[in-house]
Amino acid sequence: MNTAPLMTESVPGTSPVTDGAHVLVDALKLNGVETLYGVVGIPITDVARVAQAQGLRYIGFRHESDAGHAAAAAGFLTKKPGFCLTVSAPGFLNGLVALANATTNCFPMVQISGSSDRHIVDLQRGDYEEMDQLAAAKPFVKAAFRVNRAADIGLAVARAIRTASSGRPGGVYLDIPAAVLGEVIDAGAAAASLRTVVDAAPEQLPPPRAVDRAVALLAAARRPLVVLGKGAAYAQADKTIRNFLESTGLPFLPMSMAKGLLPDTHPQSVASARSMALRDADVVLLVGARLNWLLGHGEPPQFSRDVKFIQVDIDPGELDSNAPIAAPLVGDIGSVIEALAERAQFIDAPAPWREQLAERKARNAESMAKRLAADPRPMRFHGALRAIRDVLRDRPDVYVVNEGANALDLARNVIDMAVPRHRLDSGTWGVMGVGMGYAIAAAVEGSGPVVAIEGDSAFGFSAMELETICRYRLPVVVVVLNNGGVYRGDGHNPASDDPSPTTLMPAARHDRLIEAFGGTGHHVTTPAELGAALTEALASGGPALIDCVIDPADGTESGHLTQLNPAVVGHHPATN
Repeated sequence: MNTAPLMTESVPGTSPVTDGAHVLVDALKLNGVETLYGVVGIPITDVARVAQAQGLRYIGFRHESDAGHAAAAAGFLTKKPGFCLTVSAPGFLNGLVALANATTNCFPMVQISGSSDRHIVDLQRGDYEEMDQLAAAKPFVKAAFRVNRAADIGLAVARAIRTASSGRPGGVYLDIPAAVLGEVIDAGAAAASLRTVVDAAPEQLPPPRAVDRAVALLAAARRPLVVLGKGAAYAQADKTIRNFLESTGLPFLPMSMAKGLLPDTHPQSVASARSMALRDADVVLLVGARLNWLLGHGEPPQFSRDVKFIQVDIDPGELDSNAPIAAPLVGDIGSVIEALAERAQFIDAPAPWREQLAERKARNAESMAKRLAADPRPMRFHGALRAIRDVLRDRPDVYVVNEGANALDLARNVIDMAVPRHRLDSGTWGVMGVGMGYAIAAAVEGSGPVVAIEGDSAFGFSAMELETICRYRLPVVVVVLNNGGVYRGDGHNPASDDPSPTTLMPAARHDRLIEAFGGTGHHVTTPAELGAALTEALASGGPALIDCVIDPADGTESGHLTQLNPAVVGHHPATN
């Protein structure tokens, strides 16, 4: 296929023509799309070629889920839909995992997949990679569309962008059969069919009476608390949120991907007194956070029985999904917080509450300092994370990607963030395998280098993307906290010589993986070695991996989520 603009006159006097692949790329360019993430193959290979020829950047992955996770992270970082390109059937299904995760996390993303011809699929005649992809996608996404004519591609792209971006952001699936990508149509008619999306996510202002209700609750509160979720980071209303918090003095608790909206070292942050702040608060303002499992569904014991919630959400359907919401504020976060800030003089955090929180913060900080100061051999998680923290403390420009069980739970408590949208982790679903996709997106879309702090189990889901990182020479440093297991590496199988279900390979040398692709590998066994290797890797500006040997006995089953793991076998005397 010719990748240059397809404008031909096969017969003298006839009009120039184009095809569906070129129309698709033209529609994306017209709407400001600059990067596609994907895995090529039948029938979308030529779409990627045309995109490159037309000036779009195509980042080719080794697995569609990783490409999809990258597109989702791009959506979070840029507030514009990230685009993922996949092949049909199995490739589509691989990408759908990431698209569903994007929808759950409220990241704007569009997955474009080629598909088999409808007239064969619908009669189940056994076409190549035959599947009704539209039907398969619908339960897992915000919306799904199929294009049946090349003349409708412009409309479909516009609908996908607006749907993914507006209201509560999410994932949109766009199905384009191979026959439509190859359809030849009049170039003039194709150009006329394209459209630009104007104001894809317009502001939505809260009703004044709703603001009055919320202000009255905050003004009367004895123990107020603001919880910042990743939606607050996504909103890019950083100055508005900071001004509101600092003018009111309200204590705030950032969820993991909201870290850095205000620096974690800010005196009003109560991240180090999280349990007390949530349990004792009498009025909680939720900004871009939902009362899902991450916040105990808003119920005791995580919260007081008498707590009153104020919730900022653009989707009224989210309100009252768990605990009752005493003061709903429906609108976009920037507009709502701006309205609250206009009445900041009526809101204050009582001194006794601030003092109680400060006392608990100091006590917990002292306890954490003792854990971080310990230097046992072999190295444990806290020692490794102390070394990473000390290096990153002087590098606020670094994006931190974090996944695992213990690697995730401990790192978010140790690694402070100072800049918004510089921390990406496993999010609402707590899904493993997002690490390399997120790291690649942060390197492509962001403004600084990336450090991916990975548990060895979580890293294994997407480890082959090291080749992608090296192929594009991205400034990504992967730190594998290697304790040789899922959760920990000292599991025992009482029945045979096979490894236990949670045992991996303690002697694995992950650093040699990246060396095979031309990157730099480091193998470390002490915090001092880790700190030196991380400093060197960041200074190099190129791909690197640090295999960090952790005591196999260090780690907790399921991290902090042991209570979610059925304890039938785990507590049986024969296996203890």
